[in-house]
Amino acid sequence: MIRVTGGYSQDATPITRRSFVMAGALGGLSLAHLHANSAPRKDTAVILFWMSGGPGHMETWDPKPNAVAQFRGPFGSIPTSVPGVRFGELLPEQAKLMKHLAVLRTVNHGSGDHTKANHWMLTGFEGPAFNAPDFMNQKRPSLGSAVSKLRGPNAPTVPAYAAVPHLRGGTDNFFHYAAYLGKRFNPFNTESDPNLKDFRVRNLTLPKDLPMERLEDRRSLLDTLDQHRRESESGDPFRAQAFDLLTSAATAKAFEISAEPDALRDQYGRHTYGQSALLARRLVEAGVTFVTVNCVPWDHHATAGRHSTTEGGKLFIPPFDKALSALVKDLMDRGLYEKTLVVAMGEFGRTPRMNAEGGRDHWGNTFSVLMGCGSMKMGQVIGRSTEKGEYVADRPITPQDVSATIFQHLGIDAKKVHFDDTLARPTALVETGVPVRELWS
Repeated sequence: MIRVTGGYSQDATPITRRSFVMAGALGGLSLAHLHANSAPRKDTAVILFWMSGGPGHMETWDPKPNAVAQFRGPFGSIPTSVPGVRFGELLPEQAKLMKHLAVLRTVNHGSGDHTKANHWMLTGFEGPAFNAPDFMNQKRPSLGSAVSKLRGPNAPTVPAYAAVPHLRGGTDNFFHYAAYLGKRFNPFNTESDPNLKDFRVRNLTLPKDLPMERLEDRRSLLDTLDQHRRESESGDPFRAQAFDLLTSAATAKAFEISAEPDALRDQYGRHTYGQSALLARRLVEAGVTFVTVNCVPWDHHATAGRHSTTEGGKLFIPPFDKALSALVKDLMDRGLYEKTLVVAMGEFGRTPRMNAEGGRDHWGNTFSVLMGCGSMKMGQVIGRSTEKGEYVADRPITPQDVSATIFQHLGIDAKKVHFDDTLARPTALVETGVPVRELWS
């Protein structure tokens, strides 16, 4: 067993430029992605399309064209580049790329609770119930935060874990953070839409009252303090790297999406999904290890102000289709698809039976997760749901299996890793999950 110790914080605030500078001013510069670790380094990365709210599996990767209309829904299905595999009709670009993708059709946890399920899929562990007093309390580290601590970035002076365009919105979209690993392992949050003409990463701007000259003065002061600390064997050897990130030309350059050719930006789509996916590619190319693209909202009940399945499908599936497909093709063109795992998932699927208002409700008994990676066995569907898309017919896959698969790609043997919780008790990174074997067999 590998036991990894670390600081604890209940603070779920993402790392920002201002908070980074203020921490430095107090002599506490030590970022998650700069933390030393003994884990083997591999030049691999993950881009997670997080579809908060729960995309309908019948409208995306597990259509049921032969079911009655009440289950089939408002959309048809189309063939893919893999014979016998069909996608929802609103995914034509992903259908063409199916030979480079894999679909896990039988992920399940049995919960229709947004809060529980968000936590389950983002951390591998069941979360608190929606109506619980501690419903916003993250119990376990997110996948990205764990990666940040264990792997760090693939290049110096860039974050290990980043999020675009932000981590707001969606339903119970709370659990992207580090929990008891400490806020140093929270994501670097872009907090700006890269599709905007005036796109600017707020977290890469120094506070007006702290010009570079003053920052350098504080560096000198901290150098002196560190000299005394080293003499007492308690210095911070990573502080210099933290300052490098603060002034990093590499980080700033990675976010310069305007440097991309207009034709390529058009291929991704001139919308938030498309430009966020393009920015994710730039970040991975620059050395960021884990990027979350926050795609919201997918909670299509057709009640309580929510979109119907028809409205939501037409609004959100086509831009998502274009964004993910352009990303996969771009990664392949640049020779990055072998090392980059692309994952698209929400917290659950939608009810196979349409409700009376023309929407679908929450469904955790079987749903789909899309994966794509050039170094894995693609062009396959893993698992089969029942005739109406209600339950697992064969090959059940758990949230922890999904987590273990992601960690395996990154060279992390998740079952051997334990973190200390708030009471210094070792907690497993993965308890029962195993990597999806078909992706490597």
